[in-house]
Amino acid sequence: MGDTVDLHADDLAARFAAGDECALAEAYGRWSSLVYSVALRSLGSVADAEDVTQQVFVAAWRGREGYDPGRARLSTWVMGIARFKIADAHAAAARHRTVVEATATAIPEEVTTDRMAEQTTLRLLVADELDRLGEPAGTILRLAYFRDLTHVQIADEMRLPLGTVKSHVRRSLSRLRTRLEVDGAASRP
Repeated sequence: MGDTVDLHADDLAARFAAGDECALAEAYGRWSSLVYSVALRSLGSVADAEDVTQQVFVAAWRGREGYDPGRARLSTWVMGIARFKIADAHAAAARHRTVVEATATAIPEEVTTDRMAEQTTLRLLVADELDRLGEPAGTILRLAYFRDLTHVQIADEMRLPLGTVKSHVRRSLSRLRTRLEVDGAASRP
């Protein structure tokens, strides 16, 4: 029986590496609950665990050319990706907490209605300017600043060279700064 299971696992791994979508579905059926359980135990949030589970299988499928069935079992490789995605989720949560804590101490409790209206206007202006940047620049900046992805993660997600992503970020930030200065938004207190 053990040999049959090993042969089936070997066949699944080979089909997965070759790009067989049925193998992806089978791998998901076999290991998604394990990935989810490990993520939930580590992150403590159902939503985060669901996100990580999805990210793991998307990353595995996109990176299947780098998987070598001769070097590791498919389940081991998938769980390795899960460990990295869980670590990324912890790092993003820590960055978010840092920003929230810094914002909470930097903004006085007595924020006026005028100040809130000004901040809302500025947010709308920035969102409008991001739309005006076009693609892929607007999407790259949204991924960097709203989803808190690194340049490497953006390059992977958008399937762009890392240098291209960095160039878009640099040029786009410069354009945004210029546009906001023209509108007088960047110099507001």
